Amino acid sequence: MKINITGKNIEVTSAIRTHIESKFKKLEKWQADIISCQTSFCEEPNKQKKFEATITVPKGQLFASAVNDDLYIAVNEVEQKLERQLNKLRHKPEARRTDKPELFEETE
Repeated sequence: MKINITGKNIEVTSAIRTHIESKFKKLEKWQADIISCQTSFCEEPNKQKKFEATITVPKGQLFASAVNDDLYIAVNEVEQKLERQLNKLRHKPEARRTDKPELFEETE
C-alpha cells in the first residue's frame, strides 16, 4: 500500500512519517484491497492539528478526519475510525440474511 503524506503549514518530519506508516500498516490485516491512501494534516488557527485520511478501495473511498492538540493522537483516532469502516466493509456480505426467520406461535 502506498501512502501519500501531505503537510500544510507543518513540515513532515521522519518521526511523523514513520508513525503514520506504522499505524496505517495495521489496516492491511483486514485483507481489503486497499488501492491507495492519501493523508494530510494541517495546523488550524487555534493551534489544533487536523488530520485527514482517504483510503481508496475497489468499492469506493473511505474517509476519516480528527482534530486534536496532539498530532499523534489525531493520527490514532483516524486509524481507529478507518479500521471500523474496513471492518464493516469486510463483514458486510456476511451480515445479510438470505432467509427471513419464521415465527412459530404456540396454541393451547
